[in-house]
Amino acid sequence: MTEKEIQEQVTKFQDQSTWLSLGEGLLKIIAIIVIANILIRLGKVAIHNMFKIRNISPLSTSVRRGETLSKLLDNIISYVVYFIAFMMILSVLGIDVKALIAGAGVVGLAVGFGAQSLVKDVISGFFIIFEDQFSVGDQIRVGLLEGTVETIGLRTTKIKSGTGEVHILPNGSITQVTNFSLNNTVATIDIAISYGEDIDKAENVIGEALQNMTLKYEELTKTPELLGIQTIDPAEIVFRIVVETLPMKQSGVTRGIRKDIKLLLDENGIKAPDPRLYMYKSGS
Repeated sequence: MTEKEIQEQVTKFQDQSTWLSLGEGLLKIIAIIVIANILIRLGKVAIHNMFKIRNISPLSTSVRRGETLSKLLDNIISYVVYFIAFMMILSVLGIDVKALIAGAGVVGLAVGFGAQSLVKDVISGFFIIFEDQFSVGDQIRVGLLEGTVETIGLRTTKIKSGTGEVHILPNGSITQVTNFSLNNTVATIDIAISYGEDIDKAENVIGEALQNMTLKYEELTKTPELLGIQTIDPAEIVFRIVVETLPMKQSGVTRGIRKDIKLLLDENGIKAPDPRLYMYKSGS
């Protein structure tokens, strides 16, 4: 750089209009960032309020799907607003945005041929949400992985296992899903009594106990049903009970019912089978 050019730059920075222009540009950039954040917050509030209204309306969607869609729309509105804000900041800095977008289109076309997996993930994510295959909070199994859905994006899905690990799966790799949260869960309970006990008395005690279970356990969708004797062994007789609960609520309910029935059987003098050890002598 020549001495003349250096002098021109020094003169330029000494010019008051230059600093006014820089200050004006800086204020515009700050204003763009502030307004972008305000718009994102307002958009998220509007989205969540919209889904709250839909949840209490007669035409409401399921809560699980509403939560999934609201989180997805939160991400989309953030991406869109930040992209527009970025383009506006570039324009303030004097960069030709139109030429940049045109060049990005050509580059994007070339990159698109090498990003087919990304396109597959996005399309798969769209159909997962559109078809309501699973939603945030659902208990699902994908291949060998099982857990609760944390988030669903257009590209990836996060699943948290029961032991705390978070698995991040590309949506394009999700080809088969088992969803445990769509329908009520049916579970069986086996109650064993000693072989010599009164069968009719045991059936009456268990049957009467089951009639009050819906009042005690809100997770039950209907009164548990005593099917009758399941097996008869030399030491015990086993009764089978079928319970229907809300999705994925069967574990705690079945444990509680087993305890309640055991206590009632003890109160009525009906004994559980004694542990026995059988020894067989082989022939000589």
